[in-house]
Amino acid sequence: MYTLDTNAIIYYLRGDVSAIPELESVFAQPSPIYISAVTEAELFSFSLLSNNEMMQIEKLLRTLSIIPFDSHLARLSGLIRRHYRLKLPDSMIAATALFTGSTLVTRNIKDFRKIPNLLVLHI
Repeated sequence: MYTLDTNAIIYYLRGDVSAIPELESVFAQPSPIYISAVTEAELFSFSLLSNNEMMQIEKLLRTLSIIPFDSHLARLSGLIRRHYRLKLPDSMIAATALFTGSTLVTRNIKDFRKIPNLLVLHI
């Protein structure tokens, strides 16, 4: 099982040649692929997002399991942020991966690797 960081999705949608093979392997797995609701918000927050890009995001999101951000995840995220000094969105994404027991797929391993028990796949 995997949780995608926002940057993993961005690199995939932009056709980044170094990210595509790893992500295609993730997408080929029969297990669920998760994202945090904060990732969904981040994807739609770019000010210069074209209609085509929005459609690409929508199409991809239909294939993923979006984990809503509830009180349990808020507390876990706060704990992660406080102990490891991550930005709030990153702590929310890490909390989602820990909650789902999945491996976090990201290019931002620097911040995430300091969290014990969080499995990270670098793309």
